[in-house]
Amino acid sequence: MKKLFVKDQSACVACLACEMACSNAFYKQYDPELTCVKVTEKEDGSLKTLVCVQCGKCAKACEAGAITQNKFGVYMINKKTCVNCGKCVEACPFGVLVKAEDRDVPSKCIACGICVEACPMDVLAIKES
Repeated sequence: MKKLFVKDQSACVACLACEMACSNAFYKQYDPELTCVKVTEKEDGSLKTLVCVQCGKCAKACEAGAITQNKFGVYMINKKTCVNCGKCVEACPFGVLVKAEDRDVPSKCIACGICVEACPMDVLAIKES
């Protein structure tokens, strides 16, 4: 299985380069609401980076069957069969499956590694297991 993971949370400085890279890849603009990786601040002031763990909850919530796992274990959204109901967005436990109002299909992490390459602190990585 191929997936994005947080390799070293303590190294994160909240520069948001990962968020910018992801949002720009999907939407050609930076919008913190439209990124599939999110840097948040916990109640104690420490940082938490949220990423898709390929748990499949989005696929289970998709009544149209538009979200399936590819040969690498990555859940992908089929744009042709997606009915834009938003149930997958609601089902995502980390809030990293996002939907732009002007798009017909939500966006989710496809483990492309753009955010990994953008992170100057080496916080993120792609692993294959």
